[in-house]
Amino acid sequence: MSVLAVILLTGSFILYTKKTDPAGKNEILLKALMQGLNTGHYQPEKIDDSFSKKVFKLYLERLDYNKKFLLATDVEQLRKYETAVDDQLRAGSYELFDVASAIMEQRLKESEAYYKEILAQPFDFTKEETIELDGEKLAFAKDKEALKEAWRKQLKYQTLVRLADMQEEQEKALAKDPKAAKKTPEALEKEARDKVKKTYEDLYNRLSKINREDRRAIYINSIANVYDPHTGYFPPKAKSDFDIEFTGKLEGIGASLQEKDGQIKVMEIVPGSPSYLQGDLKPGDAIQKVAQGPGEPVLIEGMRIDDAIQLIRGKKGTEVRLTVKKLDGSTKVIPIIRDLIVFEETYAQSAIIDDKQKIGYIKLPGFYADFENRNGRFSGADVKKEVEKLKAAGMKGLVLDLRNNGGGSLGDAVEMAGLFIEQGPIVQVKTASGKAVVLDDRDPQVQYAGPLVILVNSNSASASEILAAAMQDYKRAVIMGTPTFGKGTVQQFFELDEALPSQFDAYKPFGALKLTTQKFYRINGGTTQLRGVVPDVILPDTYSFLDFGEKEQEYPLPFDEIAPAKYKPWANSKLNIAQIQKNSQTRIAQNKSFDLIKESGQRLKKQSDNTVRSLQLSKFIAEQKQNEQEAKRFEAAQKEVPVLKVSRLPGDLQALGADTAKVARNKEFLKSLQKDIYLEEAVAVIEKGMN
Repeated sequence: MSVLAVILLTGSFILYTKKTDPAGKNEILLKALMQGLNTGHYQPEKIDDSFSKKVFKLYLERLDYNKKFLLATDVEQLRKYETAVDDQLRAGSYELFDVASAIMEQRLKESEAYYKEILAQPFDFTKEETIELDGEKLAFAKDKEALKEAWRKQLKYQTLVRLADMQEEQEKALAKDPKAAKKTPEALEKEARDKVKKTYEDLYNRLSKINREDRRAIYINSIANVYDPHTGYFPPKAKSDFDIEFTGKLEGIGASLQEKDGQIKVMEIVPGSPSYLQGDLKPGDAIQKVAQGPGEPVLIEGMRIDDAIQLIRGKKGTEVRLTVKKLDGSTKVIPIIRDLIVFEETYAQSAIIDDKQKIGYIKLPGFYADFENRNGRFSGADVKKEVEKLKAAGMKGLVLDLRNNGGGSLGDAVEMAGLFIEQGPIVQVKTASGKAVVLDDRDPQVQYAGPLVILVNSNSASASEILAAAMQDYKRAVIMGTPTFGKGTVQQFFELDEALPSQFDAYKPFGALKLTTQKFYRINGGTTQLRGVVPDVILPDTYSFLDFGEKEQEYPLPFDEIAPAKYKPWANSKLNIAQIQKNSQTRIAQNKSFDLIKESGQRLKKQSDNTVRSLQLSKFIAEQKQNEQEAKRFEAAQKEVPVLKVSRLPGDLQALGADTAKVARNKEFLKSLQKDIYLEEAVAVIEKGMN
């Protein structure tokens, strides 16, 4: 019997009802979830008026983040429940949800008439007016006229974007062939408007199919996410989607998605997946539209996440084009060819860099572990093998690349840390009871004792942060890059069907509850939660100017400290971090590529903060062209980066055989390293500052 089953059976209320109607099931579900949350969560919330306000705020944001449906009077009507959610939860009541759903259903019907009426007339794109794109900065419309005006601006902006794209396509076609068909500005405007209209027809067709249980899951997760952003409820179908997403056995793009702020956002890119190999889709991107190859894009705003996933998934070899809003506020169309996950790309890979010395390089996309297969792959064992191969090849220093590594197996992170130190503590894990357990490396053997650099970035999370933090605390390695994501918590899935007793079989399936049950702490007593790991050498990064990471999530668990574990810094450490930092800063200041990265990051930050867009076509196109020119300037500068001499070990090359796909991927792997200025600086640190 699971821990949650014991919790539910021995809880402070009795989950029993003779009802067989859905209301009975929903009451059971709500009480079971609240009992699980309040007893099984690492840091249970006090269910009071303050908790109610947090739930209300989250639910209102998710109900209508872009403020295109609810009126200010509707919000006032709902606000009387702002401090009543706690009382409703204790009673097993969904009153706030029921009232909000009724209002939303009415407003959805009314708004359908808006887009049809507005898109029936041409837009004047010579008029100077603007639109605010950030829903958080908008206010709810005071009346229906104001709401209709908000819809007019939204539809005008979406038509403007289409029109600008169509004009650009026509210009390119005419440049290639002056005799190509040329449409009048009026014809292009009408075509753009018709495309937007078709998009909204599809959207409202889908919205009409969203049932009450789909909306209920949004309400329930507004409750669960107040505990922390990684705790949540998975309805039966959503849990099935989650399981498929992480087995890697489904043909698709390999991205983990989540509904957040009224948008469908990318949370994680699966190593070895088509998204990972294509490279443009990043965590934090908001997917706005999905197109099947060159087909017409489908607007997924307001779509159920499982419906969006179905659009994105597809057969191997087919193309999906995602229109995404990047963290900097820009919009990009990303084409991805669907495929199965290339498992070789998820595993540790190594290379040799021939510079003044031979420097070993290991790329680790994730901390993988196959517990169900006796002969399965484990990242700790794989990295150990790669280290041995590189040592045999004569490496004088090692770069372990954990950039974009979202974590995984804690045991493998501990084992991996043990390759570089004598025995000792690696990480502390604390449960809700307050007891901290120290996880040790108990093997006194040191696999590799030479100079070590670990590369990290803002997408390095969880197990990556544990390994980097331990090596930093032992003064065993130089950590380089940007501050990491800041996720220092552990989650566990509990199947509600297994937890609830047999008298509820008639109501099943209930889905699953994901609970945060533990927290990680460094051996120095700090936690990676919120603050992540701050590198010894901070390198400029385009996205470092943007707000990203655990600290930007809603209601994350706080940073805190516990007593440090007993450990001694690496006895053979010769690291003079202050001198290494000084030398690196000098090189960075003289590197034009890093100057451009800083400049690009500052530009992206400025674009991100400026969420107002012009609705005048000429001004909009001018802004787009300026952004394109800046991007091209950055790309051109990257071509001038010195090329590192990087090669695979002979045995690894032989293993590729005649497989053309593997050979092609290997070529791309080496190409990506040859002009990697972060890797170049890591090599410089090893050669000029660590020996």
